[in-house]
Amino acid sequence: MIKLKVTGMTCGHCEAAVSKALALVPGVTEVIAVDREREEAVVDGAADVGALVAAVVAEGYQAEVA
Repeated sequence: MIKLKVTGMTCGHCEAAVSKALALVPGVTEVIAVDREREEAVVDGAADVGALVAAVVAEGYQAEVA
């Protein structure tokens, strides 16, 4: 399980965009949660953390390993 701190999400659409972006990263088997109030995203699998962060940043949000 990999946890990211994601900032910049303000609505459900933001959560959906981050979730979709993370799901497309090779190695992600499941997007467990994306929560704008907690500023957190949790994924399962063997994805590269840098690729996860890059996917979130490409959507216009900030991310780092939690």
